[in-house]
Amino acid sequence: MTATMTALFGGTAPQWQARRVPVPEPGPGQVLVRARAASLNNADVQRLDTSFDPATGGSTEYLAGYEFAGDIAATGPGVRNVRIGDRVMGTTQGAFAQYVLADHRHVMPIPENLGHDYASALPTGLLTEHGALTRARFEAGQSVLVTGAASSIGLIGVQLAKALGASLVLATTRSKDKEALLKKAGADTVVVTNHQDLTRATLDATGGDGVDVVLDHVGGQTFAACLPATRVDGHLVNIGRLDRAESTIDLDALSYRHLHVRGVSFGFSRPEALGQVVAAATDEAMPAVADGRVRPVVDSVHPFDRAHEAADRMRGHQAHGKIILTVP
Repeated sequence: MTATMTALFGGTAPQWQARRVPVPEPGPGQVLVRARAASLNNADVQRLDTSFDPATGGSTEYLAGYEFAGDIAATGPGVRNVRIGDRVMGTTQGAFAQYVLADHRHVMPIPENLGHDYASALPTGLLTEHGALTRARFEAGQSVLVTGAASSIGLIGVQLAKALGASLVLATTRSKDKEALLKKAGADTVVVTNHQDLTRATLDATGGDGVDVVLDHVGGQTFAACLPATRVDGHLVNIGRLDRAESTIDLDALSYRHLHVRGVSFGFSRPEALGQVVAAATDEAMPAVADGRVRPVVDSVHPFDRAHEAADRMRGHQAHGKIILTVP
């Protein structure tokens, strides 16, 4: 194994900067992964854009990236669930590097029929959407509404709900040209919110009852519109804020329908809790990945040395699916 590696750092310039740095050594409970691909998330560009102030030169330097796929290169003491050479995908801070250090609980095996590139686009969406469905006490036969469904994570939510036995999957998008994409992903009904009322369309599709489960990626007033679109005793989970974090809700819709409202953010502050979410997704969702029922929608693939192009594409809201970096 080489002693140094190339990694992408943010916080010192408007774009990520490539540097040669020492390859880290895994400590207790850690694995070292020779990365082959990494994927971008909205948080990557948000952090890049807020970590450097060109006006003052102020910066907060950090190793970039959160999502990767590759091969186990080394394991630390106490790691027994993986072996050197195993193909894995996972999530960690500092994933944009040739060698990635991760908690062994935060990686999952890559199915044989999936390449590293597509595998790198799965971990965040898979663990987030499965974790949200679990929090909502989803059961096969229930109906699910996915807002912001044309986002890369929302598309995983649509596929996963269908693969796990949802009787009806509704998906929202602001643009009618995304309708075919959502239908292909498994949505039974697509609500184009620029032309349709979300609450009314959902009630119409469910015979007036509302859906059993909502996976909300939008927030703002979309979140508020989901409350009266959820059945009595139903579950609403907020996952993202593609619109905004603030929402003005009707408390009557919340109380009279006896709704269960949860918020989730599976970050890195509680490694054990995240490990439990990853383990559950591996056991219950990975079969659907292995047989092709769940696949990431990939927008584009960029070489590692042109990561700035990938960032610009995400920053410009041009992507239809995940943006991937290949790691040399």
